[in-house]
Amino acid sequence: MAWAKITKAPLHKSERLDPPEGLWQKCTTCHSVIYKKDFIANQNVCTKCDHHFMISATKRLHAFVDTGTFKPLDGTLFSNDPLHFSDTKSYRSRIDEAEKKGAHHDAFLAGEALLHGMPIQIGAMDFQFMGGSMGSVVGEKLKRVFLRAAQLQQPAVVFSASGGARMQEGILSLMQMAKTCAALAQLKEAGVPFLSILTNPTTGGVAASYALLGDINIGEPGALIGFAGPRVIEQTIRESLPEGFQTSEFLLQHGMLDMICHRNALRDRVAELLHILTKRSAVS
Repeated sequence: MAWAKITKAPLHKSERLDPPEGLWQKCTTCHSVIYKKDFIANQNVCTKCDHHFMISATKRLHAFVDTGTFKPLDGTLFSNDPLHFSDTKSYRSRIDEAEKKGAHHDAFLAGEALLHGMPIQIGAMDFQFMGGSMGSVVGEKLKRVFLRAAQLQQPAVVFSASGGARMQEGILSLMQMAKTCAALAQLKEAGVPFLSILTNPTTGGVAASYALLGDINIGEPGALIGFAGPRVIEQTIRESLPEGFQTSEFLLQHGMLDMICHRNALRDRVAELLHILTKRSAVS
């Protein structure tokens, strides 16, 4: 038992084999620790409890459409500062900071692609860009998605993730609510389907305009969807809200959504729905 008496100095800090940073992802819901590669392969969904984390517009669209078919459009549109707005920072500096974080110039990535071989017009909001807020550029890109879809007779699919209208653009931002709905009315007149996919969160002017006007409204599990947030409502009416208020599940139960779909099943489900809707449009 002489070996039991042997003592060894602890490893020096420089000699410790610490795991590389960014190797693991901790779930904020079930607190499980997930191997990062598995987490990314599962489209930013917890492999233990199915909690849906946010995902960038680029990653979302490339995982959703047929491989290699996404072609970005309207990438030359840039936000400016029509009101010369400034709070603790100027609006221009906030835009510059947001652009450095991502690969696009505003909170909406638009384009065309194939879904199960079907041509579609598609777009996705990126919450990392100023909370996915809808300003003039986002509204213009959305309008173009709807009008292209009407002109080309191709279905429109839009993923929403937004805190609402962009306050730095004032009334110009609020005008985008009417602008997107007007373009959407032209799409409906053309008999072309629009599928709206609401992710966490979809709130404010986005929820109050085009996002809940889809021919079919689909929510991701657990997504916060509504106009004002629960805390604002509680402080205003001074009453406690029902458990799960404004989640996808609550809205489905009360008729505001048509279905809830897991992110990994969304691609096939949307393709199936579009096949049915386009067939009906052709018959009528």
